[in-house]
Amino acid sequence: MSFSGNTKAELSRHIVKARHCQLAELAAVTEMCGRWKRREKTGELLLRIHTENISVARKVFTLLKKAFNIDREIDIRISVRRNAQRDTYSYLIYAKGKSLQAVKNASVQAVCCKRAYIRGAFLAAGSMSDPGKSYHFEIVCDTEDAARFLRTLLNSFGVGAKIVERKKNFVVYLKEGDQIVDVLNIMEAHVALMELENVRILKEMRNSVNRKVNCETANINKTVSAAVKQIEDIAYIRDTVGLNKLPEALRDVALLRLEYPEAALKELGTLLEPQIGKSGVNHRLRKISEIADKLRG
Repeated sequence: MSFSGNTKAELSRHIVKARHCQLAELAAVTEMCGRWKRREKTGELLLRIHTENISVARKVFTLLKKAFNIDREIDIRISVRRNAQRDTYSYLIYAKGKSLQAVKNASVQAVCCKRAYIRGAFLAAGSMSDPGKSYHFEIVCDTEDAARFLRTLLNSFGVGAKIVERKKNFVVYLKEGDQIVDVLNIMEAHVALMELENVRILKEMRNSVNRKVNCETANINKTVSAAVKQIEDIAYIRDTVGLNKLPEALRDVALLRLEYPEAALKELGTLLEPQIGKSGVNHRLRKISEIADKLRG
């Protein structure tokens, strides 16, 4: 199962005890994938919820049963769409009763109810990418009003959610790893949160190692390139006017560089008598380079 599927399976098992939170979560599911109808004669409300996720179907059934203490008034129908690759199952949940009005009137003001609403919205219409590949969290809404309301709830927790229009839908999304960690915590998907954090730690360690390797490789390349240029300058002076034309301090460094072409500047300094530091060796080699450039000119 995908990371997104595992997260939904975890959230489907998370049943809050407070009725107001149950109503808030049902309100979100209804907003994302439900339809309301009222019978003209009796005034009875009918609720129809469509989903292709069995975890969502089970969660809705459980919430309806607990929130309204009803069982017989809930009907689940399963349809199967067959194709060459795999069968696709759809679940239609029907519920009836005047008490369902409480779902339509659900208050989403308390922090716990906001968490429940976001959880229900993700269960009904959300998805996440594999964190090992990229960071992306989204919930698809049918209307702009629903998307704006959901964004307001998410941003009340400081996650910085945004909206983008996609075809005929409005998508509330997050693109940063820190944001997705926060929203998993908001929805109380703690197992998924720990899994994501483990992936992030591994990715950060891998990136850190790559940065260090790249940095060391760049330094090595820079050092080698500088050494090659130094040897070319010294060889040019030797082959044109001779190294005896150099001052003694420069001649000593030039001879050592020819003898130890792979040595670091600090190492060359320790081979001199008297010894000098890295900056001193670098200064002398720079002087030799200037002399070679003048000869070439």
